[in-house]
Amino acid sequence: MKPELISFKLCPFVQRSVIILLEKGIDFDITYIDLKNPPDWFLDISPFGKVPVLRCGDTVLFESAVINEFLDETHPPSLHPSDPMKRALNRACIEFGSNLNMDIHGIITAKEESEFNAKCDKVVGELRRVESKISGVPFYNGENFSLVDVAYAPVLMRLQLLKEFYHLDLLDNLPKMQAWASVLSQRDSVQRSVVPEFPQLFKDSISAGKGFISSKE
Repeated sequence: MKPELISFKLCPFVQRSVIILLEKGIDFDITYIDLKNPPDWFLDISPFGKVPVLRCGDTVLFESAVINEFLDETHPPSLHPSDPMKRALNRACIEFGSNLNMDIHGIITAKEESEFNAKCDKVVGELRRVESKISGVPFYNGENFSLVDVAYAPVLMRLQLLKEFYHLDLLDNLPKMQAWASVLSQRDSVQRSVVPEFPQLFKDSISAGKGFISSKE
């Protein structure tokens, strides 16, 4: 039975799982729900009421990090480095990327200019830390595409859209991050990890939130 990914079209954590499924060549179904009005069956299988959820027959996995590790372990070759220490450092970087997603959301939802500027400064500081850890090209670890690249592709996609729609360039003066973003944006699995209308949905969601960033259109 094909695995089924329960999704929300704008969720960066779901996007990570889609990228892995595509990279591994796994045949899967995807079901989109409205998180503001989720169906009863979803609340029954998602303990935290969050996506992604991966349904494998009668078994349901939740939490994106758990889902992604499961997919990587069960469909070789692994997208983790073989060295245990490097693998641990990669996992730490992935967790850092999860927090970055939330901090970018904070930029989008900030209502006042002072709050907006403070959150932008925080994200820039975090991006500089990542910049200092990038070890090679074209990917985070060098030649091999890894789970770190999977984790940061949604982050970098959203940063590119913020620049395109709102002239907010948080990657300014971060040449490694810019190069990484460019490479990932051209990768087939990343391009196919979102619905075709994703850029407009992303912009519409920001407009609906009426945060300070909307004034920069």
